[in-house]
Amino acid sequence: MTDLPPLRDVINRHGLFATKALGQNFLFDEQLLDRIARVPGKLKGENVLEVGPGPGGLTRALLRAGANVTAIEMDKRCMPALAELSDAFPGQLTVIQGDATRIDPATLFEGPWHVAANLPYNVGTQLFTGWLSGQDWPPQWKSLTLMFQLEVAERIVAAPGTDAYGRLAVLAQWRASPRIAMKVHRSAFTPPPKVMSAIVHVEPGTMPEGVSARMLERVTEAAFGQRRKMLRQSLKGLPGALDALEALGIDAQRRAETLSVEEFVSIARVLTK
Repeated sequence: MTDLPPLRDVINRHGLFATKALGQNFLFDEQLLDRIARVPGKLKGENVLEVGPGPGGLTRALLRAGANVTAIEMDKRCMPALAELSDAFPGQLTVIQGDATRIDPATLFEGPWHVAANLPYNVGTQLFTGWLSGQDWPPQWKSLTLMFQLEVAERIVAAPGTDAYGRLAVLAQWRASPRIAMKVHRSAFTPPPKVMSAIVHVEPGTMPEGVSARMLERVTEAAFGQRRKMLRQSLKGLPGALDALEALGIDAQRRAETLSVEEFVSIARVLTK
C-alpha cells in the first residue's frame, strides 16, 4: 500500500463537497475512522459492504483493516477519488455506482458479509429496517456497524417504557442484539450536522420459534401507529389481535410503549398460528 494523501486534499483536488440532497456529511478524522472500523472485530479477509462511501474516509479505514470492500455510491463525483483507493489497495475494493436501496447485497457476495457505513441520513433507516426484515434467519450479513443520528440510534436500543421505545426498537431487538458502540460529536463532520451522531453495532441473534417476521411487523405497525391509544383501540383493525391479548393475559388498556419485545413476539406468535 502506498501512502495516501490527506482526505481534505483529496476532496479539494476533486472539487468535492457534501450535498444535503444526498444526506452527505464527510468524516476526515482518520483515527476516528480507524476506531469505527475496529467495532465489528477483525476484518482481515472479511467481506464488507459499505453504503455511501463518499470520498472514501471510512473506506480507507476498512481497507487498512484488511477487509475486502464492496462500496455502493450514488454520487458520480466521488468515483475518481474511490478509483484512486482501488489502485492503492489492489484487489480489495470494488466500487458500484448506484442506489443502494435498489441493490440486493446477496448478489454482490459469494459468502457472508459485514455492513459498515456512515449511512446517508436520508436513507439510513430504510436500509436498516430492510436488513432486519425477512423470514430467513440468521441473515447473510454477520454484523451491522452503522452511523445514525443519535436520536435514531437511541430509538434502536431503547427499552420499554421510555420515550424512545417504539417499532424500530422491537424490530431491531427481537432477534438481534444492537448496542451503541460510540457517540460521534457533530464537529467531527464536514459540514457539521445539526445533531449528534452515534455508531450502532448489531449482531444477529436467535430467531424465536413459530413467529412470522411479517406478522410481527404488522403488529408493531398497528400498535405504534397509534401509540398514544390503548391496545384495544390501536390493534382492533388487526384480525385476531384482541383475542390474542386476552389469551396471553395482556391488558388491552395498556399502551404499545409499555409492552416488552417478548410480549410483542408472543402476540405475533399467536397470530401466526
